[in-house]
Amino acid sequence: MTVYFIGAGPGDPELLTLKAARVIGACPVCLYAGSLVPAEVVACAPESARVLDTAPMTLDDTHAEIVAAHALGQDVARVHSGDPSLYGAIAEQIRRLKDEGISYEIIPGVPAYAAAAAALGTELTVPEVAQSIILTRMSMKSTGMPAGETLENFARTGATMAIHLGIRALREIERQLIPFYGIDCPVVVVYRASWPDQVIIRGTFADIREKVRAAKITRTALIMVGPALADNHGFPDSALYDAAKPHVLRPKVKEKI
Repeated sequence: MTVYFIGAGPGDPELLTLKAARVIGACPVCLYAGSLVPAEVVACAPESARVLDTAPMTLDDTHAEIVAAHALGQDVARVHSGDPSLYGAIAEQIRRLKDEGISYEIIPGVPAYAAAAAALGTELTVPEVAQSIILTRMSMKSTGMPAGETLENFARTGATMAIHLGIRALREIERQLIPFYGIDCPVVVVYRASWPDQVIIRGTFADIREKVRAAKITRTALIMVGPALADNHGFPDSALYDAAKPHVLRPKVKEKI
C-alpha cells in the first residue's frame, strides 16, 4: 500500500501530469483538497473509489482515512493543489506515515507561479534584469514565518518575487517593498491562475491596491513583483543560443576561407 501525494496543478484539469492522472485513476481511495482542486481533476478516479473532499477535514481525519485504507491494503491518492512541495502541508502528513511505516511517493505538479507566468505570456528570468525567483508568502493567519525570511531581506536581491497568501496584505507588502523596488515597479495579481474565471490585474505599486479593491479580489490570488514583469526592458539576448559563445553541445563553427 502506498500513499501518493499528487500535485494537481493550479486548477486547469489539463495541466494534470500523465503520471498523476494514471495514479488517480488506479487508486481505490482519493483525498483531494476541494477548496483549491476542482472536482474535474479527480474525475478520473475509479467509479468505485472512495473520493473525499478534505477541505472540511482535519489532519487527524485525513490520516484516519489513510490508516483505514492501509489496513485494507488500498493505495491512496492524496491530491494537493499546485506542486505538493510548495505550501502543500505534506511534511506533517509524511511524518505520521513514517512513524507508522506507511510508504509514500510524491508526484510533482505545475506550481501556481508557473501557471501565472504562462497566463502573463512572459519569462520570469530575463537576462540582466532578473535571474532568480523568490517564492514566499505572508503570515496573515497562517503559520508564522521563520526569523530572517522577511520581504525586506528578499527584496534586497531585486529578484522576481511570487508572494502567496498576501492579497489582503497589499498595504503591508507595499510598505516593505517600495523602498527596494520603487513605486513604479511592475506588480501583477493573478486570481485563480488557469481556472475558467482567472483574472489578471497589472499595475505598479502606485495603483495595484486600488485596482485589486475595485476587482473585489480577496483570496486565491498570487502577487508577482519585479522589473522582469515590465513589457519592455531592452534586455540583451541570452548567451544560450549566441553564435559567438559556443559550448559543448554547439562547438564553434569554423570560419569559411
